[in-house]
Amino acid sequence: MGKWFPRIYDPAMRPFERFHFKKIRKELIGKAEGRVLEIGSGTGLNFPFYHQISQVDAVEPNALMVEKSMKRKHAALVPIHIHQVEAGKLPFADDTFDSVIATLVFCTIPDPVQALREVERVSKHEARILFFEHVRMDQEMLGKTQDVLTPFWKKICDGCHLNRDTLELVRQANMSIQHVDFYDKGLFLTIEALNDK
Repeated sequence: MGKWFPRIYDPAMRPFERFHFKKIRKELIGKAEGRVLEIGSGTGLNFPFYHQISQVDAVEPNALMVEKSMKRKHAALVPIHIHQVEAGKLPFADDTFDSVIATLVFCTIPDPVQALREVERVSKHEARILFFEHVRMDQEMLGKTQDVLTPFWKKICDGCHLNRDTLELVRQANMSIQHVDFYDKGLFLTIEALNDK
């Protein structure tokens, strides 16, 4: 991830967060319990929504994003431990977590299949796995537009794949999908799953 993207992330996302994403994050994170793993914590936008859980272990590979998340970390109502590591190489023992949260991050992970394997490994059997992601749209013309834009988009948004089908990746993993909600004509979705390992 480059140096400029973490600097503009919060200002660029502010309108979306205020009018749309904040509510989605709050509802999804409210379903987490016990010890929580957050994949790709970025600037800590999820941190204010953690309540009534034991602790959060947040992983984020970008040092500038970690630095920008510190104010939210210190203001959080629960203990948050940030680990500067990649999702494909998690430094945790098997069967550690009761819940896993991933919000707007699987689009940028270089190897999402490996990251999902790691999520399965470090979370307990029947742990809650909760996603909020943007995905390739089912509508043919819009999906093809995402395909065309993705190479350019990846360059300006530090590896973000506009056309990644995260729902299909989760379907192929050892996870049992319990519920899916679609937003904005299928551009965004939330997935509630259980670890079936």
